[in-house]
Amino acid sequence: MSKLTDFYTSIGGKHAAVVGIGISNTPLIDFLLAHNVRVTARDIKTREKLGELADALEAKGVKLVLGEGYLENMDEDIIFKAPGIRCDLPQFVSAVERGAILTSEMELFFELCPCKIFGVTGSDGKTTTTTLTHLLIASANKDRTVRVGGNIGKPLLPEIESIQPGDFAVLELSSFQLHTMKRSPFASAITNVTPNHLNWHTDMEEYTLSKENIFLHPGNQRLVLNWDNTLTRSMADRTDAEITFFSGSCRPPLGRASAVVYERDGVIVRETAEGIVEVLPVSDIILPGRHNVENYMTAIALTWGYTTVECIRDVASHFGGVEHRAEFVREVGGVKYYNSSIDSSPTRTEAALRAFKQKVIVICGGYDKHIPYEPLAKPLCECAKTVVLVGATAPKIKDVLLASPDYHGSPAIIDAHTFEGAVTAARDAAESGDIVILSPASASFDLFKNFEERGNYFKELVRKF
Repeated sequence: MSKLTDFYTSIGGKHAAVVGIGISNTPLIDFLLAHNVRVTARDIKTREKLGELADALEAKGVKLVLGEGYLENMDEDIIFKAPGIRCDLPQFVSAVERGAILTSEMELFFELCPCKIFGVTGSDGKTTTTTLTHLLIASANKDRTVRVGGNIGKPLLPEIESIQPGDFAVLELSSFQLHTMKRSPFASAITNVTPNHLNWHTDMEEYTLSKENIFLHPGNQRLVLNWDNTLTRSMADRTDAEITFFSGSCRPPLGRASAVVYERDGVIVRETAEGIVEVLPVSDIILPGRHNVENYMTAIALTWGYTTVECIRDVASHFGGVEHRAEFVREVGGVKYYNSSIDSSPTRTEAALRAFKQKVIVICGGYDKHIPYEPLAKPLCECAKTVVLVGATAPKIKDVLLASPDYHGSPAIIDAHTFEGAVTAARDAAESGDIVILSPASASFDLFKNFEERGNYFKELVRKF
């Protein structure tokens, strides 16, 4: 019997809890219902907030447990939790102790997927790198289906029956998704690890261990690591997988690695004991910013043997970037506006600022993830003409900027009380020839559901100018 048949047999007639009715779990509910599983959907949101979705789920036969007590009386056989809900909540612990299985949509996909999985994680750059990985594999394997999902795109579990062993799946994996993972992708990449999501993870150690879950479990055969990042460099000692180091600043030593990817004389090269292959002239990359050169290095290392140099160069000359990542919005009165709402950490914002050859007007601030902002002060002093601050983290960013030894009255600092006010203040501060960029260095949850909503609202405001 196949893994799928075994799974369908094992879950038929069982009672499952789907905890967190979100993007990945809504299709999961339909998947479970289609295979004779009784489903209880649990969510902290009220029925009023769920709106028509609550009615639609009940019409399908789903039992709803909503509001503050959504985790009470969990008697289901299997519990599928959303990525953003911790696994060590007392209600989950009690359920597992009585024999329930605690898992997730992503963990189940890993167990059932018959094809090679390429996974990307990291504090910065993972969405662009995942997109590049998908493009590079797809362009060289037009006779196969190459799916992209995980933390971007759509959930892939509902498509599991159509996935063939010769296909490919490319996944962006967040620390939330990796936190309880017990299987690893065939090929994995960690772009970097810097402080992030410390409002959710207990500490930096747990956050780092969650990232390491991408390679620590059965299945991983190839691991791509950032040589320039101390934390990722040291991970090579904790795996038997084939290692490739990439670096945006130097030639990493081969040693522990079977291959290294770096820039030499303006060309990204891949070096092994057998020699050096010139892969991609940096000048061919139309995406701005040094960080995107490193994203290409990561994707090249991850997909080597599953793409071609010709495909790599073709993608580089045509791929204009992912929405909300230094995305050009429009030019008004000689001022260019860019949306980089994805920048939810200081390192992301630094990379966005350094992508431009002039000082910019930057809008910063948002939800507080309890990460340090001291690393942002120097990039702001060096790359910003004006900093417009808004949101919960605005005082923190202002304090570290004013306390920085690099701050000598520049950049100018503007405090805004609303997001709309911040965008207006940035427009008013700009002159012809200036660049305005939304690069918050913070999450969006103080004012918006997610970074996409924040970025779209920014674009809407700019388009009304």
